[in-house]
Amino acid sequence: MKFVAALLVSLLLIADATAVTREERGNLILENIPAPDAERAATLDAYLDGRNASFVDWLPDGSMLVSTRFGDTAQLHRVRQPLGSREQITFDTEPITAASAPQTGGAPGFVFLRDQGGNENAQIFYRDLTTRTTRRLTDGQSRNASAVWSRDGRRVAYTSTARDGVSYDLYIADVLENAAPRFVMNGMSKTWFALDWSVDDSKLLVLNYRSINESYLFIADAITGSLTPVDAGNNRVGIRAARFAPDGRYIYLISDRDSEFARLRRVDTVLDEVAILTERIPWDIASFDVSPDGRYVAFVANVDGYSRLTILDQINQSEISPPLADVQISNLAFDRTGKRLALSVESALEPRDVYVLEVEKNALERWTQSETGAVDSRRFVPAELVRYASFDRANGKQREIPAFVFRPSTPGPHPVVIELHGGPEAQYTPGHSPFTQFLVNEIGAVVIAPNIRGSSGYGKSYLQLDNGMLREDAIKDIGSLLVWIGLQPDLDRERVVVMGGSYGGYLTLASLVHYSDRLRGGINTVGISNFITFLENTSAYRRDLRRAEYGDEREPRMRAFLRRISPLTNAERIQRPLLIVQGLNDPRVPASESAQMVGLLRARGGEVWYLAAKDEGHGFRKKANRDIYLETVSTFLTTILKTKPAPNAPPQ
Repeated sequence: MKFVAALLVSLLLIADATAVTREERGNLILENIPAPDAERAATLDAYLDGRNASFVDWLPDGSMLVSTRFGDTAQLHRVRQPLGSREQITFDTEPITAASAPQTGGAPGFVFLRDQGGNENAQIFYRDLTTRTTRRLTDGQSRNASAVWSRDGRRVAYTSTARDGVSYDLYIADVLENAAPRFVMNGMSKTWFALDWSVDDSKLLVLNYRSINESYLFIADAITGSLTPVDAGNNRVGIRAARFAPDGRYIYLISDRDSEFARLRRVDTVLDEVAILTERIPWDIASFDVSPDGRYVAFVANVDGYSRLTILDQINQSEISPPLADVQISNLAFDRTGKRLALSVESALEPRDVYVLEVEKNALERWTQSETGAVDSRRFVPAELVRYASFDRANGKQREIPAFVFRPSTPGPHPVVIELHGGPEAQYTPGHSPFTQFLVNEIGAVVIAPNIRGSSGYGKSYLQLDNGMLREDAIKDIGSLLVWIGLQPDLDRERVVVMGGSYGGYLTLASLVHYSDRLRGGINTVGISNFITFLENTSAYRRDLRRAEYGDEREPRMRAFLRRISPLTNAERIQRPLLIVQGLNDPRVPASESAQMVGLLRARGGEVWYLAAKDEGHGFRKKANRDIYLETVSTFLTTILKTKPAPNAPPQ
């Protein structure tokens, strides 16, 4: 809080020094932001009033926990049958970020995680469904993660930074005894996650995560914390998920060992043998689950940005392919019978909802029906996958960058909004975005979301193309996209805006540094402005994780490089209007990254709109705040693009 207070004082000084217009509206700070057009704001509100639902976990009685929002934040609800009522269970002012329920007897409730004001110091709470009481299991201050129930349903294993603020130590809490959590293993200044319990609850599967390219899997003794490596090798590999097989002999895991892509592996812990279950699939496996009897293994492959679900029948040696296309699938989980598989499904045209697959019948049944707001969802447009040539060559030909394009149905030429994802080890996938549909249908813009080099989903070589001193090659991919835009007859190359959050915010700033002459402006949300100050001030528990991607600022040569490429160093080259958005409790990209950019650009006479939230962190999660954020984005875009209303849109 001292940091936030000091930051607020500095922002007040900036505002006074440059005579900006400033308004405080609840927890929001708005500077140089004009009032929105009332009719356009009302139209946007209709899009944003929609909701979605995500599967969270099965409860032992066959009902399920889902996450959805009826108020300001996403909360947990119980659904007992297909399209049954959504019975709200948690009523917090902060969103619930994760939850887990025991699958057998034991504790008559579930655990959930919740932070405060977006600070990401998630605490673990136990909710008793019988007494309807809630009890905190952790210390109230540290960062806690990966709560996993024991097979007997009594204990929860998790990792926490409680001891030193950096190490993710392993703890076990006996929920029924209401005793203090037991320290099991020292995290040794590293990031660890608890993944699963063994069949007899004597061991835990734990993951030491160092980067997307380097992880180490171990079996930990639940009493002593002693470690035994699993599927070890001589080369660094990325491991994304793992769990014990129901028979206790095998371990399933997703790993890119000896492969360009992440594959599903089955390790025989007795014979020390490995079987590759997805060897013929030339794409990453994103997630998986195993039925309680071990018969079925369900997995999702990420095929060029879309999800493909497959269920392996290990008895009949056959595959089941549910009828799903052009969708995003997440949160796979078999129920206790092993005959039903829950999953969350969304597409560009439909919001995320919960479905259950009757495995033996290959029949999909909808469990939730989310509303899209007071808009005609028939106007929603699908994503088009394109590829454009970049500046370099790969495998003897011009390298191509994949991108998803959303186009209005009306004739062009259209203004363009380039949306840059964060990460950078992430991927834009075409799920449901009400705001994207608003931009296309109401503003008449084409939205383009590229997966530039460094994105996940296209192999680990592509993933590493922007590491360290290759950072600015990713910016060149954006320059190549601007060339491609200029060649499209339905796109207006004179009206292009770039926007992004987190690493995408850095990309936005860097694009304005290099291509201000080809852009109308940019929107930077919680973005990095100076790599050195970012690495020095990001939370201690994640600093080494980010050094693995961006480089170690303590090394003189790398420090000089990071200083040279940082947008703050090159601020004089940003010649276009900029909207900067920041959550003041951000533990990842500190609010100082935005404050220093706002101050320097204004001191140089630049046009900067600034929106900050005192009760948010790395992005805006509360609906009231997010509505104003997107309203501000809409106003900024229409102002700098001078966009006329799309045909059939409400008059402005």
